[in-house]
Amino acid sequence: MYGFEPNEEQQMLIDVVRRYAEKDMRDAHRDAEEEGEVPKALIEKGWELGILQASVPADYGGFGERSAVTSVLAAEELAFGDLAIALAVMAPGLFALPILLVGSEEQKKNYLPGIVEGEWQPCTAALIEYEFDFDANELSTTAKEEGDEYVLSGEKRYVPYAADAEAMIIYANLDGVTQGFIVEKSTDGLTVGERDMTLGVHALPLYGLHLDNVRVPKANRLGGAEGHDFIHILNSMRVANAALSVGLARASYEYANEYAKDREVLGSMIAQKQSIAFMIAENGTEIEANRLLTWEAAWQLDEGIEEVDKSAYLAEVGAADMVMQVTDSGVQILGGHGYIREHPVELWMRNGRSMAMLTGLAMV
Repeated sequence: MYGFEPNEEQQMLIDVVRRYAEKDMRDAHRDAEEEGEVPKALIEKGWELGILQASVPADYGGFGERSAVTSVLAAEELAFGDLAIALAVMAPGLFALPILLVGSEEQKKNYLPGIVEGEWQPCTAALIEYEFDFDANELSTTAKEEGDEYVLSGEKRYVPYAADAEAMIIYANLDGVTQGFIVEKSTDGLTVGERDMTLGVHALPLYGLHLDNVRVPKANRLGGAEGHDFIHILNSMRVANAALSVGLARASYEYANEYAKDREVLGSMIAQKQSIAFMIAENGTEIEANRLLTWEAAWQLDEGIEEVDKSAYLAEVGAADMVMQVTDSGVQILGGHGYIREHPVELWMRNGRSMAMLTGLAMV
């Protein structure tokens, strides 16, 4: 069974990521939000923490072994700093981790060293579709086998760094099964649309994709000729979302809690008002409960336990509901001050709403 205390190496990682989050990310997050861009130097500093590199074996250019538990600890701290910046720093994992998890040996050797050995680069993957009832296991984007190629057609949305990535993984429905395909930027029929304007995560560039009979060689099917079991990738995405939700909720919770203890109204501190005290207590409980769900799902990922499909789903759904509740409460606790940009709780509330619909923007 997993433990409830990080080991020495994990604690060292938590500490260094937390310093980056509290200092560098918090200093820059509002400007990044307003300008719609994360400074490259800030991303590079986060990349140099080596979170992805530590998940990739030395044979493929990294210096460690994948640990979902370690990765969710880091992801929570990054989201505590800022969600958009966290997603930017983690973006190369959208391309590298699926290849590491289910790619063929040839794909691992061809792509992984070029990502993890150098500076941060805009890598990405396209999963989400603009459907009311979007289901990652029943995609509208299709892949059809024609000779030595697959032909991809459809639409994708919310693809980070699509305009800059040299290659991406595009997920499509192949004979009723979701499969990933490595697609080069210059491939005929692949069109990057206008940048999406969203409620939150303004600093993260998200784009739509149009695929009009995009032809990719069979060797570019993720996992090779036999393909892959998409559920492994989806579980990693769900656990990542859960960890990011916990970190984001924690940011709002801690800020609102400190505000309530320092702000006096009608002769007493806000935190002493029963309704506020109950709200803070409930939010703290929800954060801790969902953190444990996330840890358990991550541990099951590492151990290859069959129940991880259920655990990852519950962790993501529970955390998505929790982060909306906690970040909305943060705005309520600050009252009128919560609605103005002098305080970050309004940004965290908008970002919190994103977590219910952005599966596929991060992996662990």
